[in-house]
Amino acid sequence: NMLIADSRHDSEATMSIEEDLSHFEPDRDSTITIGVFDGVHRGHRHLIGRLVQEARSAGVLAGVLTFKNHPITILRPGVKALLLTDLDERIRLLKELGVDFVVPVRFDRELAGLPSREFLLHLYEKLRMRRLIVGPDFAMGRDRDGTLDTLPAIGESIGFTFEAVDLMTDSVGVVKSTTIRNSIAEGDVSRAARLLGRNFSVSGVVGHGEERGRELGFPTANLELAPGFIFPADGIYAAWAHLDSGSYMAATSIGVRPTFDDGENRTIEAYLLDFSDDIYDQPLRLEFVRRLRGEEKFDTIEALLAQMDEDVRQTREILTDC
Repeated sequence: NMLIADSRHDSEATMSIEEDLSHFEPDRDSTITIGVFDGVHRGHRHLIGRLVQEARSAGVLAGVLTFKNHPITILRPGVKALLLTDLDERIRLLKELGVDFVVPVRFDRELAGLPSREFLLHLYEKLRMRRLIVGPDFAMGRDRDGTLDTLPAIGESIGFTFEAVDLMTDSVGVVKSTTIRNSIAEGDVSRAARLLGRNFSVSGVVGHGEERGRELGFPTANLELAPGFIFPADGIYAAWAHLDSGSYMAATSIGVRPTFDDGENRTIEAYLLDFSDDIYDQPLRLEFVRRLRGEEKFDTIEALLAQMDEDVRQTREILTDC
């Protein structure tokens, strides 16, 4: 069998990928794209827009095959991959763009060792893929044997057509997840928003902090984040706080609270304006609009309070306009 290069690997890979694909049984043919799509940024939206448009005009389903974990975690295990979006958020954003189904697949060693032809055969058989659409820098499969040069012939031999979509180019230039991560890490959430096509946000659960803010008359919600996700540089931000009960303006501080701490734990604390309910243990999503300033150490509590008043005033002014 020409497909099976190393039966030891492939039988296991088949199990893992088949298990993930077995939950989806499209009732008609589909046009599919493949990728991590971390952040679902403007470049991704350009590709997904094309996918949905083509699927609609052909009367087939638009599907996305994405990865539960970033392939880099397997391909380069020493590299720490900080993500922009968790899987649930990615799926939500993709479906918002009109995608009919999203198939999350675990990327493991077996999958990494699978030749692209065999991987695509699974998509042809299980997801009824009859067209594959990818971006201009796409490569897949063991030794990256599935490229823009080789995929048309692979498609022809299996029974699907292939298209590579050009990069989206506009005033922003080429949009890459790496550029967005760097902007966020530097605190430039305004630039990140331009590249994403929406404001960057983080989600978590409201935990019990040390309640110093409450003592100062600024009760804050402490956001507990899952590890593995990027969040903005230390500083003060104007943000929207989204709770199940509604959305509120929030002056948000990220950092080690230099006036109080010895600098061990970084915290995200949001002071919700015009709000006083108890929201412990509730899910909270913070949407960052603008960085107001970096973190500062204040010599007196009075100086800190004066600055906090100013942060709240600026937050209200910025968010009233947007």
